[in-house]
Amino acid sequence: MKTQLTRDLEKTLYAYWEEQGATAVEEVTMPDDFGIVDTLVRQKQENETIWRCFELKVTKADFHSQARLSFIGHYNYFVLPQRLYQAVAAEIPAGIGVFVYHPFSKAAVAASAVPVSTPGTLTIAKPARRQSLQVAEEQLTDHFIASLNREVVKAKQVAKGLGQFSTAELFTELRKRTADYDIYHPDKNLYDQFVDDLNNTIITALQEEIDALNAEVATLKMDRLS
Repeated sequence: MKTQLTRDLEKTLYAYWEEQGATAVEEVTMPDDFGIVDTLVRQKQENETIWRCFELKVTKADFHSQARLSFIGHYNYFVLPQRLYQAVAAEIPAGIGVFVYHPFSKAAVAASAVPVSTPGTLTIAKPARRQSLQVAEEQLTDHFIASLNREVVKAKQVAKGLGQFSTAELFTELRKRTADYDIYHPDKNLYDQFVDDLNNTIITALQEEIDALNAEVATLKMDRLS
């Protein structure tokens, strides 16, 4: 499960490379047991394609994890909060770069005269040294495209909304909310909101039917009198 800080780093990193005209995608599984790249960036520069790999870490425990670091690109980086970078700077391997994340303060965002699209900004604290690709570029491209396709599928599912789920699945999800049921504030409960809305819809439909029947009865009475 990703923390909010991890999601903030991802969002800021995406925006950074979008401004550079590059394409980024997260969680790209590599071939031949090279692990999973947290964020892989593809950028065209003159007559070649540059690949950059990023590992996002937000805690010391995360930084010291035994999970494989998939630094298989031309340039490879850690993305770290400022405090974590200061704590582990001496442990950064030679050749590996570092992007440091700086969150915007709520006051600064509120005072901004233009919309703020990212939760923070990035600075390059340590440049990366170029290396040869550790994975064949054709394989790298295939896995990159597969991950982009995964994100497209996820986006389409979101666009479809609840319509893609069966009634049974929706009911199961609704029942999960009962653990947080607030008997003293029923207006805050999803179930009560749903029931109230359903009742209002039913009442409206019945009232429309009654009105239609009354109109029909009135017409019949007029026909008999005429």
